[in-house]
Amino acid sequence: MNKEDTIVIDGSKGEGGGQIFRSSLTLAMCLGKAVCINNIRAGRSNPGLLRQHLTCLKAAKEICDASVEGESLGSKKVVFIPGKVKSGKYHFSVGTAGSSTLIFQTILMPLLFSAGKSEVILEGGTHNTMAPTFNFISKSFLPILKVMGCEVNVELKKYGFYPAGGGKWCAEISPASKLKKLALIDGGDLADISAHVISSKMPRHVTDRELNQIKKRCGIPDDSLHQQLVESAGPGNVVSLSVSEKGHEVIFEAFGEKNVSAERAANKAINAWYKFKDANVPICEHLADQLILPMILGSGGVYRTTKPTMHLLSNIDVVKSITGASIDVAQVDDLSWEITVTESALVKSLQYQSPIFKRV
Repeated sequence: MNKEDTIVIDGSKGEGGGQIFRSSLTLAMCLGKAVCINNIRAGRSNPGLLRQHLTCLKAAKEICDASVEGESLGSKKVVFIPGKVKSGKYHFSVGTAGSSTLIFQTILMPLLFSAGKSEVILEGGTHNTMAPTFNFISKSFLPILKVMGCEVNVELKKYGFYPAGGGKWCAEISPASKLKKLALIDGGDLADISAHVISSKMPRHVTDRELNQIKKRCGIPDDSLHQQLVESAGPGNVVSLSVSEKGHEVIFEAFGEKNVSAERAANKAINAWYKFKDANVPICEHLADQLILPMILGSGGVYRTTKPTMHLLSNIDVVKSITGASIDVAQVDDLSWEITVTESALVKSLQYQSPIFKRV
């Protein structure tokens, strides 16, 4: 691979955060393309690689024997030249409460297209405010990938809340053939809603009050209100509302915080659910940006969601820069947007050339 062919990505564009960095690594591994990411996390108050981003880089490097420049904390520039992705057994630990789920999403697609089954152990944060939680991954994200043709099984071993971390979970990733086209247009019946409040090392009355607030505002019956008091390295509290939607769950979460009342924490999740319900779409704003990579590496497709976030628009820009794909964002009405991903000519051609796609 010639270094002169390296694709240059400006990490300061769009939301200017870690997602640009992670998506670039994923696409580089899947397509066998060298990337240079500049201005990493330039949009953040503490720019450059933090520990969780550095762990993503190390995980990506390990699964494909990549050549890497800029592999250090605080680095604002990384050159990543991938080798062949290898299936196998892996163990990655953030060492802090940094998100383990973001590490998983960085390496998931390359391992899905590798030659054999992979087993991955991940340690760090499992329920963080600024990342998909383990619950979101297992109940919302992975069920849609299953519809597309992916078989990924996960199991939570230990909860890890911010700031203590200490969580642990496992993923078994089976090799996939070409992913199916995704089509999710119509919203479903959101009447069947349930609430799950998870708490560790906190007074029982906090979760009781959160559930009471949900019952009062949403009218959820008692048998759909669930309380989990769990063990973890440090205190934590997450409020989760979920509704079934065409094979997956749509999940709305909020975290209990210091100086934030239990009722206010519950209201954050409740308000997000009402916003989604009014839009009558099948895909929530958080899942919307996470589907772009599997769709472009598969057969494309279309889905409807709420107003695009900066995370979604930034992810689309990165994918288009690296693959040359056509991704259309069109407003349908006041509350809903349609995202159309056209199968990439570059990806399609590589499916018959690149070793990572040899199962297609």
